[in-house]
Amino acid sequence: MRLPPVRFLPSSAAPAVVDANARIARLARTGNMEGARAAFEAMPLRTTASYNALLAGYFRNNLPDAALRVFHRMPSRDLASYNALISGLSLRSNTLPDAAAALATIPYEPSVVSFTSLLRGYVRHGLLADAIRLFRQMPERNHITYTVLLGGFLDAGRVDEARELFDEMPAKDVVAWTAMLSGYCQAGRIAEARALFDEMPKRNVVSWTAMVSGYAQNGQVDLARKLFEVMPERNEVSWTAMLFGYIQAGRVEDAEELFNAMPEHPMPACNAMIVGFGQRGMVDAARAVFDRMRERDDGTWSAIIKAYEQNEFLMEALSTFREMLRDGIRPNYPSVISILTVCAALAVLDYGREVHAAMLRCSFDKDVFAVSALITMYIKCGNLDKAKRVFNMFEPKDVVMWNSMITGYAQHGLGEEALRIFDDMRLAGMVPDGITYIGALTACSYTGKVKEGRDIFNSMDTNSAVRPGAEHYSCMVDLLGRAGLVEEALDLIKTMPVKPDAVIWGALMGACRMHKNAEIAEVAAKKLLELEPGNAGPYVLLSHIYTSTGRWEDASKMRKFISSRHLNKSPGCSWIEYDKRVHLFTSGEVSAHPEHSIILKMLEKLDGLLMEYGYSADGSFVLHDVDEEQKTHSLRYHSERQAVAYALLKVPEGMPIRVMKNLRVCGDCHSAIKLIAKITSREIILRDANRFHHFKDGFCSCRDYW
Repeated sequence: MRLPPVRFLPSSAAPAVVDANARIARLARTGNMEGARAAFEAMPLRTTASYNALLAGYFRNNLPDAALRVFHRMPSRDLASYNALISGLSLRSNTLPDAAAALATIPYEPSVVSFTSLLRGYVRHGLLADAIRLFRQMPERNHITYTVLLGGFLDAGRVDEARELFDEMPAKDVVAWTAMLSGYCQAGRIAEARALFDEMPKRNVVSWTAMVSGYAQNGQVDLARKLFEVMPERNEVSWTAMLFGYIQAGRVEDAEELFNAMPEHPMPACNAMIVGFGQRGMVDAARAVFDRMRERDDGTWSAIIKAYEQNEFLMEALSTFREMLRDGIRPNYPSVISILTVCAALAVLDYGREVHAAMLRCSFDKDVFAVSALITMYIKCGNLDKAKRVFNMFEPKDVVMWNSMITGYAQHGLGEEALRIFDDMRLAGMVPDGITYIGALTACSYTGKVKEGRDIFNSMDTNSAVRPGAEHYSCMVDLLGRAGLVEEALDLIKTMPVKPDAVIWGALMGACRMHKNAEIAEVAAKKLLELEPGNAGPYVLLSHIYTSTGRWEDASKMRKFISSRHLNKSPGCSWIEYDKRVHLFTSGEVSAHPEHSIILKMLEKLDGLLMEYGYSADGSFVLHDVDEEQKTHSLRYHSERQAVAYALLKVPEGMPIRVMKNLRVCGDCHSAIKLIAKITSREIILRDANRFHHFKDGFCSCRDYW
């Protein structure tokens, strides 16, 4: 950059130069540095102030190299030039030492502005000790100097030191009073904040809003509302602060009433209402606010995506995320976490890969929480290899990440690998938490490692700060029950120090189903009825146990009992992702799919192939007392069979078939899919409500231990 020398300025040219300098500063403030530079070059005469305006503009717009080139080539400099240099160098932590050096080498007497610019840099970058040292060395201070250091103390949570400095201030403006007031509120010292508020000689709308927000943030919403009502003036920040208070307190109806009364609906207020409606399950109301907004930011999109995700409108969350990307909105951290959760729940691997790519573009792959969610997504989509690669690449790992891998391997039936990671975690010096132990015990349960499970469970009392809770006892009941030790599992429930919950009795119920123990199943079912009177699941299981042992009369009575109590049973459904769409199948409802005709033909073809390989339907998995032909017909149209049949038609050979099911996989379907995998030479990965089943060459990864 070539800069001409400063010429002597005739008095007649002074107004034009002043106007040009103002134009440079104005363009720089709006971020138009090309325009500012063009205005500078167009000036026939320039003063030091002209260079200073360009110098400050480059620093303000994060162009420090260009700013330094201007400074070093200036024909002459004044104190304002050095102040602009110090202020600009203080914007970045790596150039703070250069700012300090510039202050020390000013050829003029440094002003209070010079010192305060460096002080602001120290505070901005959290170097409070350096800020305090500089403050004490300053030959002169003004109220801005005090206010800058006051903010540093408050940002660091050093409220008492902030108050000492506040009391020392020779003059306090409304900014300093409000800063101290906000500091008390952020520290939860609301009574001291109110006392200070009452002492204020002059208040403005910012002071009033700070006090309202302080009450709201500290759970005193009614006091916040009383103060809000007597405010002499309000702005949109005041209204939004009160709105946030209601939403934070879970008082969505009050928030909605306030929102409707607002003279304007600024974007932060709309975003807050979307969040509040989403938390209350009012998804339609959240979407209505979203649709009425003329402008939206990334917070708006993440709020509506979260509302869909937390209320299990999973397909809507996916489509909204896609819409956000199409509109050119860069995803933020909350939206990425939400959509990874959705991808994991739906097991939509292709879409999960797209989100992973978006994470890389936005540098979220450096965040430990986002990467943990990514690992969980790959695990729940059945791609354990990719999860392991992401896990191995990331350092340092936190306990959540280790837990994801341990639980993931356990769910995939790879108990040995899960326990190996459990050992590696401890060798790495990471302290296991309660979830870690759940993962390790689950690994033992799913692979029949009774001795190892007992050792891990007992070690919690001797080698761990984690005390066994209901979740850990549930794992032990499941471990013992799966191994056929149903009576021992019942004894453990009777003697354990925590009250057994529905999960524990459900684990025992599942063991009874597996080992056809109707007597203990009746005990578990009775307990479950007390805990979850509206859940039909235990009684459906008990009916299965009765039918599998030939107790048809008891099974009939149980069906009548379920009907009379109007108990709810979730319908079995399965789904696959194909061509970036989720295809859903419901048991017994083949015709619901638009391509049902080809699915029926494939099911008939598979039936013939299965019979050639000696398959015989297991009628014990049919609840109703019907003849064998009807049982076979019923089993053929289970949702997982439909999904596998459709995938065989659509998923290219050589690629694994991935099927997801909302309930536990049917035992007869498990046997049939093992054979289908062998007959078709395909790898079939099925995720049910409990775990993964990898079918290949006629075998399942669970080794039929499920």
